[in-house]
Amino acid sequence: MAQRKKKIKKVPYAIAHINSTFNNTIISFTDLDGNVLCWASGGSIGFKGTKKGTPYAAGRAASEAAKKAKTIYGVEKCAVYVKGAGPGRETAIRAIENEGIEIVLIRDVTPIPHNGCRAPGRRRV
Repeated sequence: MAQRKKKIKKVPYAIAHINSTFNNTIISFTDLDGNVLCWASGGSIGFKGTKKGTPYAAGRAASEAAKKAKTIYGVEKCAVYVKGAGPGRETAIRAIENEGIEIVLIRDVTPIPHNGCRAPGRRRV
């Protein structure tokens, strides 16, 4: 039985999720329902080890993800949700804007505990 080619939907408005840690930065473009359209990270671009966590790697990954989102899915505008405290936060946002995608909203969704679980003890060396 012949396999049918999957129809690619056009998404004019998307959400860019930037997960920025100290070791890596992951950028995912999703539609409004939360289905992932495309993604890129410092490691998927080709950086290894400590270089994955640099702002340069985050910018390259964000521009790669934005290029995919724009060419394949036709994304014109996006909201940006930033999570984490890594060094690649601002660089990733600028890279998305430089690819020609208009940023409508920037929201910080870093999880902050409201006195939840007990924090681990201080490290003693």
